Amino acid sequence: MASDEGSVRVDSWIWSVRLTKTRSMASSACRAGHVRVNGERVKPAHPVRSGDEVRLRHAGRDRVVVVSRIVRKRVGAPVAAECFVDNSPPPPPREHTVPIGLRDRGAGRPTKRDRREMERLRGAPGDLG
Repeated sequence: MASDEGSVRVDSWIWSVRLTKTRSMASSACRAGHVRVNGERVKPAHPVRSGDEVRLRHAGRDRVVVVSRIVRKRVGAPVAAECFVDNSPPPPPREHTVPIGLRDRGAGRPTKRDRREMERLRGAPGDLG
């Protein structure tokens, strides 16, 4: 299941250590230029070896990991945590993230008054008339 020798595709490794939910998401991230290995953008088939630094932009967060072990198949979370050293910056506190408008379940479609209140809270310019 795991080995310390050789190399494996970067998209497969990212998926195997649970940095992305699916392998196709990892491949898409590589094709979009959101994955860098040792500072350079890579394609999904780029080989990754032990000691390489992998930078991944996924779900609005930057992940910086150093490969410590090569895995070829998806592994459980405890084993996956041993396969890399996480040097990622901490996620921003929840107070600094943009709040999204949440409505009660079953409240239905917002009324014109609700929409105007939401725009006022967001600071969006309303109609001038």
